[in-house]
Amino acid sequence: MTSALSIRGIVKKFGNHVAVDDISFEVPRGVVYGILGPNGAGKSTTLRMINDIIAPDRGEIRILGDLTPGIAAAKKIGYLPEERGLYPKMKVGEIVEFMGELRGLSRAEAKTRGTAWLGRLGLTKWMGNKVQDLSKGMQQKVQFATALLHEPDVVILDEPWSGLDPINAEVLREIVDEIRESGRTVLFSTHQMEQAEKIVDALCIIARGKLVLEGKLRDLKTAAGADGWLALAFSDDAARTKADTVIADTTLVGERRDAREDDHDLEVKSSDPQRLLAALVTAGVSVRKFEIVTPSLHQIFVDKVGPEAAVAERREEPSA
Repeated sequence: MTSALSIRGIVKKFGNHVAVDDISFEVPRGVVYGILGPNGAGKSTTLRMINDIIAPDRGEIRILGDLTPGIAAAKKIGYLPEERGLYPKMKVGEIVEFMGELRGLSRAEAKTRGTAWLGRLGLTKWMGNKVQDLSKGMQQKVQFATALLHEPDVVILDEPWSGLDPINAEVLREIVDEIRESGRTVLFSTHQMEQAEKIVDALCIIARGKLVLEGKLRDLKTAAGADGWLALAFSDDAARTKADTVIADTTLVGERRDAREDDHDLEVKSSDPQRLLAALVTAGVSVRKFEIVTPSLHQIFVDKVGPEAAVAERREEPSA
């Protein structure tokens, strides 16, 4: 089966600035694929090239096997841009219907599908209001509906969680799951690793215009967790105090570091984990957690692009 998307050596410059620098990746059909990276990494530029909004200076883009960016490919794509493009003075129901017609639906079909999508997204009572009357989050949902009306084979979402509160973010994730289950493909960009980890099958990480990591999420987490670190957590302060004596034994523990996730107390390296666990139990330490460290996507992200990425990831606060 052909890929949903094939990117080969694309480059895009703006003056002296190289926004996308020789990036290649492959997106299989029927998966959720994330293009991840800090703000300014080149994510949106990559998606705009796929959508034929701008052209690459070099490289090749293939969509659904034999299509290149353009009119024919656009009919197969649903696109939610980072910069929203709704007409503020149009009524919600009217703009959804209008966008459906632009994507090749009849007026009647566009109205039927639009009404159903607005109902699904909790916007039925707003259909007669102008777009400008809606909050940022509600406008986001309207544009999300317009991207899905024509049931595209490839759905491209640029920073889709921007402006969404936790409840609406969960609704979006449910819809993305449904699209994947139907055998279609979702490609999205984000700097919000927590959201990405909940739905992504495979991903690439871009930093400063370059691809720094690519693969299936499961494989990347397994590889990142293969460096021998153990996560330890104890039941209370008394247990932690007892554990310190055991962990100080250099024949049991070679290295230790602070916990990098909230659900454990510290991380250690041991050449003999079973002997370490036995020593803790013998010392009367109440152990709540003792397992191989499997880093979160956020930690993998920070390790690859630097601690400053953590600031970018958490910069946006959700709104209604």
